[in-house]
Amino acid sequence: MPAPDPLLPNPLFAAQVDWNLLRLFADIVKAGGIGAAARRLNKQQPTISAALKRLEEHAGARLLHRSASGVELTAAGRALYLLCEDMAQAARAAPHRIAQALQQVEGLARIQVVSSIVSPAFDAAIASLHARHPAIRIEIRVSPWRSVLDVLERGEAELGVGTDSGVRAGLTYEPLFTETQQLYCARSSPLYGTRVATMASLREQGFVLTGQDEVDTITYLRQRYRLGTVVTGLAEDIHEALRLIRLGTGIGFLPTLAAAPAVGSGDLWPLLPDDLAPSYPMYLLTRQAPERGTPAQLFLDEITGHLRAREV
Repeated sequence: MPAPDPLLPNPLFAAQVDWNLLRLFADIVKAGGIGAAARRLNKQQPTISAALKRLEEHAGARLLHRSASGVELTAAGRALYLLCEDMAQAARAAPHRIAQALQQVEGLARIQVVSSIVSPAFDAAIASLHARHPAIRIEIRVSPWRSVLDVLERGEAELGVGTDSGVRAGLTYEPLFTETQQLYCARSSPLYGTRVATMASLREQGFVLTGQDEVDTITYLRQRYRLGTVVTGLAEDIHEALRLIRLGTGIGFLPTLAAAPAVGSGDLWPLLPDDLAPSYPMYLLTRQAPERGTPAQLFLDEITGHLRAREV
């Protein structure tokens, strides 16, 4: 158990501290230790240790506990680290804010998305970005969900909307909405108007599949119950899959929001009870890169603002 911290808060912290010490402190935390930070920054370890000691003296609190496995943040260190991250984000946003203030914002905001996104926050962000900055060109590219992640990782787009069954270290995930899929049949299907009692009863049915655009949640569900072994249609786009199902080529899974108009008109029928319909999160995806362009940053600000307003 660490001894009680003998240091006292310093009311003159802001006037006395060297701001480079804050950046160095964040580097130590991210590296996982003083030695690792020294190697990453190509500095001597005693230099890093002395700098940390000066920062703790300025802060009036112990920031890190050292151990054989690295360093552990104290409560004060955790609070300061979060402030350092906020300061870094503010510094990265500075050129974007300056350009915005001078009304000189133009360029391209490229967004990679999966097909058939239905999100009021996403739509509102596009509309408000264009209203504020009409010189920004908004480009939306559609691809299967894995390709959305790959494109972001390669830096070919800075923003994306999609899902992920894991977490990629170079990306950030902001929950956008929860998507639910249902299993649909056409009006011409003998299943129309019925509800499926068991998944096993559908094993011999012809299925319309969405190929690479099929999310893992649906793939695992089909594999578990051996559904889709008879493939009567294939479309990599949700709208085209909907067309094939509506025309009676087979039954298939579709996002409920995308299928809603066809369900409302009676062209499609949901076969699963609501409690069996699979759901998964859809994310606003961004690269963890400080060199994000101003148009992309402004779109991120817009959609983040809409999401925060929705939480209130």
